Amino acid sequence: MAVKVFVTGVTGYVGGTVFDYVYNAHKDYEYTVLVRDEARAQLVKAKYPTVEFAYGALEDTNVIEKAAAEADIVIHTADSSDHAISARAIAKGLKEGHTAEKPGYWLHLSGTAILTWYDHVNNRAGEGPHPEYIYNDLDGVDRMLNFPDDGLHRDVDKIIQGAASDAVKTTIICPPLIYGKGSGVGNQTSVQLPYLIEAGLSDGYVPVVKPGKTEWDHVDVHSLADLYVKLVDATQDPSKNSNPEIFGIRGFFFAASGTHSYLQLAEKVAAEIKKQGYSNKVTVKQYSLAELRELKGDNLVISTYAYSSRGDAQRAKKYLGWEPKGMSLAEGVTETVEILAKAKGL
Repeated sequence: MAVKVFVTGVTGYVGGTVFDYVYNAHKDYEYTVLVRDEARAQLVKAKYPTVEFAYGALEDTNVIEKAAAEADIVIHTADSSDHAISARAIAKGLKEGHTAEKPGYWLHLSGTAILTWYDHVNNRAGEGPHPEYIYNDLDGVDRMLNFPDDGLHRDVDKIIQGAASDAVKTTIICPPLIYGKGSGVGNQTSVQLPYLIEAGLSDGYVPVVKPGKTEWDHVDVHSLADLYVKLVDATQDPSKNSNPEIFGIRGFFFAASGTHSYLQLAEKVAAEIKKQGYSNKVTVKQYSLAELRELKGDNLVISTYAYSSRGDAQRAKKYLGWEPKGMSLAEGVTETVEILAKAKGL
């Protein structure tokens, strides 16, 4: 029988790209995707004609439970890092529909904003990472399983970890800043990098929380999607699908290809806007976190990028042979400036 896959977030940036990669790698699988309405279904159907649909929102727990129970693999990307209701529904459906002899696999998308918890607690806005709080997903996974409960995404991560059993094989994928044009049918741009570029194009400056030492990791969206393909492959590989270092409570994967400072990225954005001829005066401006929130509002980008998030991605390389091969962050800046400037009619 064909492998059955249930996917959420297929019209989103990450989910759309991940689904595109998995679908093209395994066109013989049977796919059911969650969509809110017929208009979105038709958008998906036009590119992926063999898919089936589960209609509903993330709050429609009966729909999600049924789809999860019937699937061999669940790929959850739709607001997945913070939406507890849908996570509980997936956990319930997988538990009800699977046994230790025929387990279900859950590939859950979280995010490395959780790594900012120490800086949040200690009011270290704009500072570089504390060396004791740079995490390693291979040797340091036990630390990652015990993040403070008030950390970003932690409440949902605990739902996934709590669902792990012989019948429900879980994996948490935890990417940092994601860049690159997506390949899905809906949104094809990310959040953090476009936020900085939009500011440069619209306001004439790229804002940075001073003193500008914040560091984050990054990954190209296509490299991230390739990791998902490797995880999907692993669910069907007898040498991997029962490995507790891949599936289970220890299956906690960072997905990063490099590291940058907030200030370096802002400077690159400003330079690229100038290089492409959209402004000769765009600058980088530093503010305190309070000043920036007053100026721009307390949005998620400011609240996360003001604090350092560093993780050493070794687990996927060791257990899955994953090597990120996408474009560099600098190339991603060039591409995204072009995309956003064109969208603004510049």
